[in-house]
Amino acid sequence: MTSKKVIELFYDVVSPYSWLGFEVMCRYRTVWNIELKLRPTFLGGVMQGSGNKPPGLVPNKFLYMTKDLNRLSEYFNVPMRSPSDPFEAMFQKGSLNAMRFVTAVQEKGKGGDEQVERVSRELWRRIWYEDKDITEPASLSEAGIKAGLSDSEIKELLELSNSKEIKNKLKSSTQNALDYGAFGFPLVVCHLNGKPEMFFGSDRFEVMAHCIGEKWLGPLPDKPAAKL
Repeated sequence: MTSKKVIELFYDVVSPYSWLGFEVMCRYRTVWNIELKLRPTFLGGVMQGSGNKPPGLVPNKFLYMTKDLNRLSEYFNVPMRSPSDPFEAMFQKGSLNAMRFVTAVQEKGKGGDEQVERVSRELWRRIWYEDKDITEPASLSEAGIKAGLSDSEIKELLELSNSKEIKNKLKSSTQNALDYGAFGFPLVVCHLNGKPEMFFGSDRFEVMAHCIGEKWLGPLPDKPAAKL
């Protein structure tokens, strides 16, 4: 059997398109011959570092995105709806605290990225389905509890998320994404023969499959297992 291809997924829970890419890559982790590495990253830092402008700040893009997410939610089987005040959720509150929390989960996690996956998903659910906050400690605690973390673990993670160590780790991940050429999320980096191949967005899976020598079976390769 050939060795697994390493694929990095850079994402931020403030990005709804990242949620789509996240779920698809998690579903294909056992379908394709890949080793998926989750890379929680701060999208705000990537946008600033690349000089890009968020689609939400362009009126026509924002209107399109709102309609597009409804279609994509059904197509990808991801429960998604816009917050009551998307501008406040995405740009005024942002996701810095949330992504530091996820980074802390990854730092302390055991057994790979299982906890990171569960916590990230719960945070996406809060902002992009339940219209809830993801910035306050109580909000992060609720997401952690739903993801199966204990009260003591959550307390430790909240403290760790404010440490210099975690802040620097998130900055490093953000810089890594920029070094690959990131300008938005989701960003998937496939390592092929020692060379990184970058794919942006949640609509490049067919091309990605072709490049890594795998087959694209649609957003639900295993329907019973893929339902959230």
